[in-house]
Amino acid sequence: MVIPRPACPQDEPSVIHHPRALLLDLDGVLFDTRVVMCKAWQLVQERHNVDASFEEYLQHVGRPFPDIMRQLGLRDAELLHTTYDEASVRWADLAPPFPGIKAALRAFIEDGWSLGVVTAKPLNRAAPLLERLGCPFGTVRTPGSERGKPAPDALLLALVELGVDPAHAIYVGDMAVDQEAALRAGVRYVHAGWGYGAPAPPTPTIAETPPRLVQIGRNLRALAETSPPAPLRCVR
Repeated sequence: MVIPRPACPQDEPSVIHHPRALLLDLDGVLFDTRVVMCKAWQLVQERHNVDASFEEYLQHVGRPFPDIMRQLGLRDAELLHTTYDEASVRWADLAPPFPGIKAALRAFIEDGWSLGVVTAKPLNRAAPLLERLGCPFGTVRTPGSERGKPAPDALLLALVELGVDPAHAIYVGDMAVDQEAALRAGVRYVHAGWGYGAPAPPTPTIAETPPRLVQIGRNLRALAETSPPAPLRCVR
C-alpha cells in the first residue's frame, strides 16, 4: 500500500494579497503650493526684516518649520511661523492640485490601496486643501509630538493607523528629506518628478507624472503577487 506524500507548502501555488498603502507628501506632490509659500515668505521677510531668500527657504521644505529656521540661522521661529501661517491661510486658494493627481488617487483606490498623507504642513492648513481632493484618506499625519522628517516617526505612525506593513507601502515625496524619512522607515520611496526638489543618491524610482505613479504602483503590486513565495523546508 502506498501512502501519498503530503504536499509541502511550496508544492501548491498561492497568492497572498497584502494590504497596501500609498502615503504622500502634500506640498509639491498633491498641491502646487509654491506661489502660496513664496507670498507667505515675502511677508515674513517684510514684517520681520529677514534676509534669507525664498529659494533658500524652499531648499528645506518638508522639515518642521522650527528646523528650517535653525537651518537658515533665524531666531524667533514661533513668531515667524505665526506670520507665515497667517499668510498661507490667506492665500491658500491660489494653490491648485497638480494636473492628473486626482485621477491618480482614484486609480489607487480602485486598485485597493489605502491612502495617507504625511506632511510638515500644520493640520489647519492641510485639511482644507485635502478636502478639495475628495478622497478618503485613511490617515493624515501633520506635525505633532513625534519627530518630524527626516525622522521616520510620522511614516511609521501612519502605517500603524492604516494597518499596513512598511514593506507593503510607498511614500511619494519631492524632497531629499522625504527620501531619507522613507529609507529610515523601511518604506519604498518614489520621487515625484513634478515637484520642487531633486532626489539624493542613490537615485530612487522617479515618477515623472501622476499617471506614471499609477503604473509604478501597479507594476510593484503585480510583481509582489506573482513572485513565488520563499521556499519552506518540508519535514518528512
